[in-house]
Amino acid sequence: MSPFRGIIPPLVTPFDAEGRIDEAVHRREVRHMVNCGVHGLAVGGSTGEGHTLSDGEVRLLTAAAVEEAAGRAPVIAGIITNSTKQALERARAVADLRVAAFQVTPPHYLFRPDDDSLLRHFAAIAEATGIPVIIYNVVPWCYLSPRTLCRILAEAEGVVGVKQSATDLKMVADLLLLIQDLPGGKPVSILSAVDALLYPSFCLGAHGSVAAILTAAPELCVQLWEAVQVGDHRKSEVLHRQLLRIWNAIDGPNLPANVKTAMRLQGREGGFPRAPMPLSSPEQVKAIGDALRGRDE
Repeated sequence: MSPFRGIIPPLVTPFDAEGRIDEAVHRREVRHMVNCGVHGLAVGGSTGEGHTLSDGEVRLLTAAAVEEAAGRAPVIAGIITNSTKQALERARAVADLRVAAFQVTPPHYLFRPDDDSLLRHFAAIAEATGIPVIIYNVVPWCYLSPRTLCRILAEAEGVVGVKQSATDLKMVADLLLLIQDLPGGKPVSILSAVDALLYPSFCLGAHGSVAAILTAAPELCVQLWEAVQVGDHRKSEVLHRQLLRIWNAIDGPNLPANVKTAMRLQGREGGFPRAPMPLSSPEQVKAIGDALRGRDE
């Protein structure tokens, strides 16, 4: 059984106009997501502008999410850093908060470590904390191939999954194929972040998703997951088209700001993006509103 399954929205971080976290808004969104029937929550990821957060801010967000979820949904904490030292500091800052796993990127600045060093990087976090690690394969110049990812899954005991981002559905398919050969049948999770193609991802056997579209439209994504699980492809196709329309509207520069716009247009607060990220443009706001109403731009 895969350790993480289903719809796991990456929460936005609600900043006020001065860039401070609005904890009350964050807690309200956690409760909303749990009531939508999601299967987990992620904080401090890309949608949550995790690259802008301090260790203390990630701890605040994580503690509030764990408390509000109250065992009804596991909480995954994001680690977006540029060194093993920084990653360990962030992991240790939240390790006592009953997090279910860490979602960890490779270094996101310019330089790519070799595969052996990356294996040691992810393994060190799991070994130091005793908390499982999900590799967040998103950094373009530090992209890990399916074979490299499966090598890490095989050799690093505490690494239990991959969040496969970007637009390449074949990467998801290759990962699902290769994990069948992991030694000892190690249970792992392959989570799709191919936002536009969640329906085929789930049909291929992806164990779930952590992706921005889940945060913009959680109810529809839960419905899609459930429909695929019971083989209702007619309903799944309808939901796929609805979600694709929304994704096409929010996918663009400053994606976290656009997700917050989609939330606001549906009556949910998401706060401001953290500077220098701007608010969605008026044209983007209109496109998102049209998509939510079921109209193409």
